[in-house]
Amino acid sequence: MTETDELDYERAARRISRSMWVIAAVGVGITLAAGGWRWGVGFLLGAALSLLNFRWLRRLVGSLGGPNPPQGAAFWSIRYLLLGGAGYVILRYSPINMTAVLTGLFVLIAAVFVEVIFEIAYARK
Repeated sequence: MTETDELDYERAARRISRSMWVIAAVGVGITLAAGGWRWGVGFLLGAALSLLNFRWLRRLVGSLGGPNPPQGAAFWSIRYLLLGGAGYVILRYSPINMTAVLTGLFVLIAAVFVEVIFEIAYARK
């Protein structure tokens, strides 16, 4: 990777992170107003998991080109299994709306779409 590519990656990652925070805040406000606290908390939980997932993915990508090789696939699988198990227990035994949680998980996807639109609109020629 060249220095320019690394700068572009960092800028894109920062924009995606900022977009995620904005989308999460707007989403929580909308779901609170439309569905009450169960929906608002559910969306907030899903968005938090989405932000955590983005952080993990960013660390993984950052470690691929560095001197320290990433941990094995088992390590990453265990992380996601624990995350999924915790999510199941929380949703199974709490009044939080599961649909709102699943909707909150799409915050990363929405932020990536925002980044794609930004890159198309401001692409260097």
